[in-house]
Amino acid sequence: MPVDAPPDRDRDEQGRARNARPRDGLGRPLPHGAPGVERVPDDLVLPPAESLVEAQRRLDLGEPFQAHEVLEGTWKAAPEPERELWRGLAQVAVGLTHLARGNSAGAVALLERGGARVGAYAADPPHGVDAAGLAAFARGLAARVAADPATPVPPPPRLRG
Repeated sequence: MPVDAPPDRDRDEQGRARNARPRDGLGRPLPHGAPGVERVPDDLVLPPAESLVEAQRRLDLGEPFQAHEVLEGTWKAAPEPERELWRGLAQVAVGLTHLARGNSAGAVALLERGGARVGAYAADPPHGVDAAGLAAFARGLAARVAADPATPVPPPPRLRG
């Protein structure tokens, strides 16, 4: 452990900060020893079909932050032609996270960005992604939240048509 590192910080073998505290479904840290949701490993990279299944499972469980983590791994490993789709999917999940946390400004920004990115694939969506439906969901929700920051979190969208 580096000399200047606080002793109460979780670190990996290389001394990098790794928060091992459990987290709730919205990614917020909980006290050590508290029950939390199943964490997504930092280095998880799933093939597209598996990523969509796991992200949908997490959305359906009310864990949009964890869905984002799953989608982010796929985004970073995706081939260039698909990279912005996966980035947009991750942003929609983060937008839902912000909404659930009560951050309406963050929700609007991420839902708009994610919806635009996903919508760009509407004509020919890869992997069965419902790009048109997800873009409409994200943009519509962003507009509702912009008009009324107290908009409740809706049921999760379907990632595939």
